[in-house]
Amino acid sequence: MSAVMPWEHSGSKISARHRERLAVVYVRQSTRQQVIGHQESTRLQYALVDRAVGLGWEAGRVLLIDDDLGKSASSAVDRSGFQRLVTEISLGHVGLVLGTEMSRLARSGKDWYQLIELCALGGSLLADTDGVYDPRSYNDRLLLGLKGTMSA
Repeated sequence: MSAVMPWEHSGSKISARHRERLAVVYVRQSTRQQVIGHQESTRLQYALVDRAVGLGWEAGRVLLIDDDLGKSASSAVDRSGFQRLVTEISLGHVGLVLGTEMSRLARSGKDWYQLIELCALGGSLLADTDGVYDPRSYNDRLLLGLKGTMSA
């Protein structure tokens, strides 16, 4: 019998309650040059819409936020897409936030931990290419904290 990896059961963290809300795909690259020169990264981020559908969301329940293409994640100031994401989470509209890697969301510890806390309070999950995380779970919150610290 082979070992089961944690990401193989990512779907088990996702409940009907999560799927009743939106899945939000957050797309971002730091500079205009990265947007032009790294189109594969952009394409992979847009493909997360398909991942959300694969995790059980109806296509019409997947919100794509790409307002911050070409903007650094060092601060949430002047990132209207990030502000929209935070607002949707705060209003309880979000069941899952997807990004190719957590560093796309925030590179500032303040912004990152605020996002984790809002997701925990509202019961929203976070997902990247490594798996699905529940910020209310001790182990997932620890891992999210490490990911955020490494990207800051």
